[in-house]
Amino acid sequence: MGNYLRECGVSNKEVVKDRNFVTALARGLQILRCFGPKDEYLGNAELASRTGIPRPTVSRMTATLTQLGYLNYSGHLEKYRLGSGVLELGYRYLASESVRAVARPYMQELADATDCMVAIATVEGTTVTYIQVCHGTGPLVLRLSVGSQVPLGTSALGRAYLAAQPEKSRAKYLAAIEKENPAEWPEIERGLQKAFEDYEQYGFCLAEGQWNADVSGVGVPVHLGDGRIIVMNCGGSALRLNRKVLVENLGPRLLKIAQKVENIMQEKFE
Repeated sequence: MGNYLRECGVSNKEVVKDRNFVTALARGLQILRCFGPKDEYLGNAELASRTGIPRPTVSRMTATLTQLGYLNYSGHLEKYRLGSGVLELGYRYLASESVRAVARPYMQELADATDCMVAIATVEGTTVTYIQVCHGTGPLVLRLSVGSQVPLGTSALGRAYLAAQPEKSRAKYLAAIEKENPAEWPEIERGLQKAFEDYEQYGFCLAEGQWNADVSGVGVPVHLGDGRIIVMNCGGSALRLNRKVLVENLGPRLLKIAQKVENIMQEKFE
């Protein structure tokens, strides 16, 4: 359980103080989070190793999750894979996220006009997850889809999210990023400081080939009106999206769209 909590910047002491925290539920969710894009099947031993949860407890958790439809068990492999119950939850989440429908027309218009990828995403721990994506019609260097993930510290999306955070909250995220990337942290920190300066000056953050050498883009935070912050970005080939294009063209255009979406969402919750 501790691994995921540390990613979110939550200490074990904070968990202990919260009487409403249900450890058994947290462990079950942590097991589900172990399955990444390259992990079709995982056994109890692998899940125990990744989570730090005792193997007997993992065995009970996986048996329960299988009965509920969140895991499927292969007797031949003696391992588990994610079940359709997880997909059902994902679809329910996407359907309930009204900002996706509000933002999409504006996003697609910008994507077509710039031949870039325009996306909105949410942040959890040190990971940014795409929840809506629009592509231009031309040949793009990278075509990400809903559910794709990028790192918090080096992506335009992640930098924009961090720039919009209060100082105390931001410090927790930065500490988590440093802990995950100790060798790369000095370079990541320099990039973040520059991104925060850009945010103060322009209202958006830049990422020029940091998380992917072939991709550059801009990112802006969007305040939804219910206390949440999501992020929006516009990016494409680093070969054609130099700093001048990002600062003078894409950034201001993305900022206008983000402000439109923000106004609509805030009116909804008034």
